[in-house]
Amino acid sequence: MGERSRPAPSHGLAGLRRGGTLAELLFLYDCVTEDSSRLKPIADRLGVTVQAVSHSYRRLARRGLVELRDGRYRPTVPGIAWLHSVLGGLAEDVFVRQQRLHIIRSCRAVAAVRVRAGDRVSLRLVGGVLTAVPGPSGGSRGRAAHAARSGELLEVHELEGILQLDPAEIRIIPIPSLELADPSLPHRLGEAVDATEPGIVAAQGLEAYYLLRKVRPGPVVRFAVGHVCREAAQVGVRSTIVVLDEELPRLLAQFPGPAPPTLVVRPLDRRQRPTARRPSPS
Repeated sequence: MGERSRPAPSHGLAGLRRGGTLAELLFLYDCVTEDSSRLKPIADRLGVTVQAVSHSYRRLARRGLVELRDGRYRPTVPGIAWLHSVLGGLAEDVFVRQQRLHIIRSCRAVAAVRVRAGDRVSLRLVGGVLTAVPGPSGGSRGRAAHAARSGELLEVHELEGILQLDPAEIRIIPIPSLELADPSLPHRLGEAVDATEPGIVAAQGLEAYYLLRKVRPGPVVRFAVGHVCREAAQVGVRSTIVVLDEELPRLLAQFPGPAPPTLVVRPLDRRQRPTARRPSPS
């Protein structure tokens, strides 16, 4: 009962801090991928003692995650679920950490104002554009390699610090397929798109593009919609995607993998509260 009542550990790398968790994870993975009929070969593969492997087995068995069946150490159904959960959490955590570890010594940015050669500058994202402003107060800092006027490209050297990224949400407006013939639909769609700052406007499918062209004078993204909007979200630029309701699952499938962007589905009837969704990992 003591093992079963223990609170679930944190996901990701932090979850490995609990004593024995890493050894249990490796033991269970070995039981899935290798011929685990005896403890000594398992211990040899993991580089630990037989006593340590036996201890991991007993702890996992008490929690109902592994059993000795037909002469082999096998994970139970809850054991497989736990293994997938922990490995999935590790993969997502490592991915997010790696995204923040790019070591870049120089880059180009757009000068916000006139900058002299050798000036210290700070970097920030303005509307998705890497922008250099005078002064060393930002999270990411460097030195101007040459003089530049406002709006010109500037080479920045001696970079240090971390550029703060504030991901934006992707708003999705599904169009009811049964209302395509409704003459009020374009007007209602235009109101829904303009209800908040739409950012990049994209259409998934012919019907969505046709309707948007009736209500939007500006450009509409038609191709690689998921890729474009995901990349924009990573640099803090919002986007709005219009899609036929029956095509919504196919659109959501374009946002797989760890750390997906926040997708907010807003029905045309704005009296309903929006619902946030995250796509299931592929």
